[in-house]
Amino acid sequence: MSTLKDRLHADVVVHMKDHNKTALTTVRNVLGEIETREKSGKTPIELDDTQVTALLQKEAAKRRDTARIYTEAGEAGRAAAEIAEAEVIEAYLPKMLTTTEVEAIVDETIAALKADGLELTIRQMGAVMKPVTAKVAGRFDGKLVSDIVRTRLA
Repeated sequence: MSTLKDRLHADVVVHMKDHNKTALTTVRNVLGEIETREKSGKTPIELDDTQVTALLQKEAAKRRDTARIYTEAGEAGRAAAEIAEAEVIEAYLPKMLTTTEVEAIVDETIAALKADGLELTIRQMGAVMKPVTAKVAGRFDGKLVSDIVRTRLA
């Protein structure tokens, strides 16, 4: 089992003992989603931490989106419940990177590629994006990473 899944399973017991109903329900729902994802398809698979993190990001985003819809509909109580669930899920996500940190990663990658003798233009954007995406891995918005790389290569 991946370490993130182990942590989720262990936290179910912690939330039960703490009588934290919101966190308990949220973690159980996320674990159910992970199991569903693992068992769907022709052959069962085991999700690794990267895949579990991506699933958690989607679940948190879903909750935030639902909260926004509830807020627009005047359902403040339901919106607060969705935000509370999103916060529980986000506690399991890695620390998000700042724009400055991502820009530094992009600059380091470009410098390393230039040191290897590559002449970088906008056409070689993929050569820069691949290593940067691996380093950033779900801790920063991919669209913004792409914009930063495009700016640096232009």
